[in-house]
Amino acid sequence: MLILVRHGESTGNAAGLLLGRQDAPLTERGRKQAGTLGPVLGKVSRVISSPLTRARDTAEALGTGLPVEIDERWIEVDYGEFDGQPLGSIPAEVWTEWRSDPGFRPPGGETLTEAGERVRSACDALFATDGEGARGSGAVVVVSHVSPIKAATCWALGLGDEGAWQLYLATASITRIAWGPGGPVLRQFNETPWATPG
Repeated sequence: MLILVRHGESTGNAAGLLLGRQDAPLTERGRKQAGTLGPVLGKVSRVISSPLTRARDTAEALGTGLPVEIDERWIEVDYGEFDGQPLGSIPAEVWTEWRSDPGFRPPGGETLTEAGERVRSACDALFATDGEGARGSGAVVVVSHVSPIKAATCWALGLGDEGAWQLYLATASITRIAWGPGGPVLRQFNETPWATPG
């Protein structure tokens, strides 16, 4: 099983910023969110994280007792000159182009296609061998960001990178991908154990 955890709320998320490679720390709410996730993970064999602080701190807050491995392929999309800008300040025509073309590159940044390629590579490696990795007896937990987790979900569902725009993913959410007879199977998406029922 591959368990994908989006990091808890960061200061950038709380401020309504488009947050890519900027290294915003977790808020107090984000730390509390992250602390609720460990008990629902089940048996974990490995913990992997994006190199960014908000992901690494979330990984530590899971309390698995396992070392946190860093894998650059799980870092957030590079939004280039739009990184750290208020979501409402991004021009409407930019959003239109972004949503219609996964090959759109923000100035100085990365395309969704490029992000999807690195995430698919990471997923392929984790599921490569029966009895090992995400196909082993314990889950592999990856703490990452909204865009890589959406890319992994599209990989599991056999969708193109443009499918990310049809997915909503909360902070400190859990997504589970298993391995079935025909390949990856999305078992759960956007589970939020910290959320108030109702």
